[in-house]
Amino acid sequence: MPVDGRLVGLVRTALPAGETIGVAVSGGGDSTALLHLCLAAGLRVEAVTVDHRLRAESAAEAVGVAALCRRLGVPHQVQVWDHGAIAGNLMDAARRARVGLILAWAQERGIAHVALGHTQDDQAETLLMGLARAAGIAGLSGMRPQWDEGGVTFHRPLLGAGREELRDWLRQRGVAWVEDPTNRDDRYQRVKARQALAALAPLGITVDGLATVASNLAQVQAALAVQVAAFARHLREAAGALQVDPALWDAPEEVRRQVIVAALRWLSGAEYAPRAAEVLRFMAAMQAGRDATLAGCRHRNGWLLREARALRGLEAGLWDGRWQVAGPGEVRALGAEGLRQCDWRATGLPREVLAVTPAFWDGDRLVAAPSAGFGNSRATILRPFHLFGLSD
Repeated sequence: MPVDGRLVGLVRTALPAGETIGVAVSGGGDSTALLHLCLAAGLRVEAVTVDHRLRAESAAEAVGVAALCRRLGVPHQVQVWDHGAIAGNLMDAARRARVGLILAWAQERGIAHVALGHTQDDQAETLLMGLARAAGIAGLSGMRPQWDEGGVTFHRPLLGAGREELRDWLRQRGVAWVEDPTNRDDRYQRVKARQALAALAPLGITVDGLATVASNLAQVQAALAVQVAAFARHLREAAGALQVDPALWDAPEEVRRQVIVAALRWLSGAEYAPRAAEVLRFMAAMQAGRDATLAGCRHRNGWLLREARALRGLEAGLWDGRWQVAGPGEVRALGAEGLRQCDWRATGLPREVLAVTPAFWDGDRLVAAPSAGFGNSRATILRPFHLFGLSD
């Protein structure tokens, strides 16, 4: 099949016909090709550009994308990431902000499907970065072809296409694109992975081969997910904590590791799993019946719960990022003082579980503690563990 037909076919197969498709366009080669391919596939599209303001050129690049979209007759909008100093992993923070801004745009426009321009090369680089951090199967399975978030389905229709293949397609049509200089900055892990790929080529380790490995591992992960979901039933949710049935330890090691990782992410709200070595240390302590802490979570007496010092306050309508609460007074953790002020024993739950649940206070006086059955108030976990999605 000609390259033109193959690339258009990838897009046509991955994206639903008859829907408006939001296309995230930075002005780079991958996203510019995606926009043109969506049009070539006969799809109805709108475009969005995130001006990340991390480089002086970003505003001009957004203007350039706007001009391209005008020529193509594609509705276009720019979303600006207003940020101050960025602590921690810059690339990860930028990625999160980009997805959040694109999601907000799609929701506002009533667009249910958004296409992103990640390629086979991105897939191979992601696998290498997973190897560098000794990731488990889930972390080596590469980028997901699609996922749902906030009522929007994000698609990666070009994971079967190479970066240079897309640029050749653009050159043949006389379409220009912008080269982001950060793609050559080896301070970033993904750029190091890109350089490593070039060095590995003489061994026959290629982008295509690594992308195939990631696809194979994704199939293994999908099969594992069935067992993970089955053994996750050995975790009983109560008052925002999880009681671990010893039967969990009968599962194969990778299955129980994924169950525990899902539990830690559900409790902490973390997007990513802790490092594999830390998870194994934590699991060994659990199985031996010892107390242990990891990622803002704690194991004690067969329960997984939030670590008190990691609790967050009331933000965006949620307490600790998980609880929807309603009641009189200030919302704080119940804690030891709250336990002293109410009859919590009738709940049958351990004091350490109840201590990290939300309570309502008037100064030092406990007004209500819903998980302890005290007072008139409400506190509900927004997303119960069994609905969390163990393959998220």
